[in-house]
Amino acid sequence: MAQWLENQAAVRDRRGLVRRPLPREADEQFIDLASNDYLGLATDPRLAEAAAAASSLWGTGATSSRLVAGTTRLHLDLEEELAGLSGMESALVFSSGYLANIGVITALGGPGTLIVADEHCHASMLDGFRLSRSRIQPFTHNSVEDAGRQVADRPEPRALIAVESVFSVLGDEAPLAGLLALAEEHDAVLLIDEAHSLGVTGAGNFRGRGSVAGTPLAGHPNVIATATLSKALGSQGGVVLGSALLREHLVNRARSFIFDTGLAPASAAAALAAVQIIRDEPWRAEAVQGNAAALAAGLAPVLAARGAAVDRATVDRPTLDRAVGAVRSIAMPSAESALAAAGTARTAGVRIGCFRPPSVPDGISRLRLTARATLSPAEIEDSCAVLRGILEELP
Repeated sequence: MAQWLENQAAVRDRRGLVRRPLPREADEQFIDLASNDYLGLATDPRLAEAAAAASSLWGTGATSSRLVAGTTRLHLDLEEELAGLSGMESALVFSSGYLANIGVITALGGPGTLIVADEHCHASMLDGFRLSRSRIQPFTHNSVEDAGRQVADRPEPRALIAVESVFSVLGDEAPLAGLLALAEEHDAVLLIDEAHSLGVTGAGNFRGRGSVAGTPLAGHPNVIATATLSKALGSQGGVVLGSALLREHLVNRARSFIFDTGLAPASAAAALAAVQIIRDEPWRAEAVQGNAAALAAGLAPVLAARGAAVDRATVDRPTLDRAVGAVRSIAMPSAESALAAAGTARTAGVRIGCFRPPSVPDGISRLRLTARATLSPAEIEDSCAVLRGILEELP
């Protein structure tokens, strides 16, 4: 085993795929384009105060699984508020978004369920697919037509179509209306991961409530949504949103709910505070969109100037233009160049995401920039200047 571990380490090093945690200091001065704190709530004093009060009242941990003694009034209040925010009938909170996806997929899967999944689905969904014992059929990214062929030809009595409303790497939007029509036609369930949408997307009175709220998807019997509480909501945890019948099924069948310690009361309270802020301060979601567009505009000239090099590296300018949420993605020539670019930006005081295989579903390493509502115009300008300099030096 030791020899195998050494060989694996050598392979990662040779391919530029070594990963190491980069610790943050509480007082460090970076322009943050790497975290998923889209609304700037992770350091909001209102969340901190709510978390501290909950810890004082309920203790620092849930003490057991939700079905033993780990369900507090906070958990039930949070589930009610999340269901109301998204326009779904019911909600069930898990201790992470990862476990929420695994829980709902495995509880609905099995030999009688075909899973038709967008090829860019997140790793948490992929792991759920594998654990579900279902037959899995990927479809071409965002192709309703390809998904339709897979669903129509199935021998299984049940089918689940899995997508992200806003994809985590490219930042583009799934064709949800077309997929809903497909689910209705073929008696399938549409599972929508709202991890990068909740708190960010939505229009008019539904700004910040995600891609499902305020649309025909909300409350539809063929639709299930999942989300994380650790991105825009600035807390920790995950949630599955759907019918009351689905919730009852998950309570009894979702192993990542039944056998996991409940979400800590502090996290539940912080997420509750964040839900209220999303309702009261829709300007935050609007600011995320505006800042993401400003980042894309600031980088467009250098990407355009690269011309043929852009095409060879498949730097996805269409993604920069089409993205609807906080994420903007720039493909790089190699994993090594992506890692070097992220390191150079970090040295210059800008923290950016570096996505390399296996984190990227198409095998193309990328720099990922995530906008926040609280970015200032000066921070955006400075970040773009640093990134333009890095991109101009690429071969």
